[in-house]
Amino acid sequence: MADLLEVSALTKRFGGLVAVNNVSFSVREKEILSVIGPNGAGKSTLFKLISSFLRPTSGQVRLKGERISDLAPHIAARKGVVRTFQETTIFKNMSVRENVIIAHHLRSTASLIGFFLGTGTAKADEAAFGASADDILELLGLSSLAGEIARNLPHGHLRALGIAIGLATNPSILLLDEPFAGMNHDETMRMVAMVKRLRELGLTILLVEHDMPAVMKISDRIVVLNFGEKIAEGTPAQIQNNDKVIEAYLGSEDEAIGL
Repeated sequence: MADLLEVSALTKRFGGLVAVNNVSFSVREKEILSVIGPNGAGKSTLFKLISSFLRPTSGQVRLKGERISDLAPHIAARKGVVRTFQETTIFKNMSVRENVIIAHHLRSTASLIGFFLGTGTAKADEAAFGASADDILELLGLSSLAGEIARNLPHGHLRALGIAIGLATNPSILLLDEPFAGMNHDETMRMVAMVKRLRELGLTILLVEHDMPAVMKISDRIVVLNFGEKIAEGTPAQIQNNDKVIEAYLGSEDEAIGL
């Protein structure tokens, strides 16, 4: 598989704090790659750099060979790098279907004035967006909830709606920010199956997550950060047996107290 996204020597400093330090890796087409690490490892900062919500101090991010690290976030999203947040991107007082339709406007052909005036182009966009929203909701098993007000959804369905909103922008790579956070085991397994299904349909996925059983089950490859630096990269089996990763998560053995 070809590399879709390339992260090259990415560094971000906040004054004297180095949050991300010289991190490099690539994401292959149709791959699920997870970024893990202890709290404070730099995962969130790295995600913001990749999605252009932060500009790097040095280094760069390239999508299909094109540098995107200096673009505004909405331009990077139009290029195909789409980050799903947790619940903050959802309009709680709108229906599930309305939320997904609104997200399509990132790729509308009609202007804002065109939508206001109801031009032919705007009407064509609206019809296409509605049909696409229905397809996305069916794909994610949310069709029966299309008319439900978003604030009434249980936690697992809210997360699924967040992914539906991301899919509406037609991403090349979907960045998932802790998609399994706060879920019970059954909800997590349903979300794991959903994400795998998206990959089977050709989508490339990069995710940050703390749920290690889910990460090991879902990932093709894993990148591990600690104190802003990449300390390991490999398959789930390789990561599970990596001494640096074990030490970062569990602490090194203390011979003085017999552990």
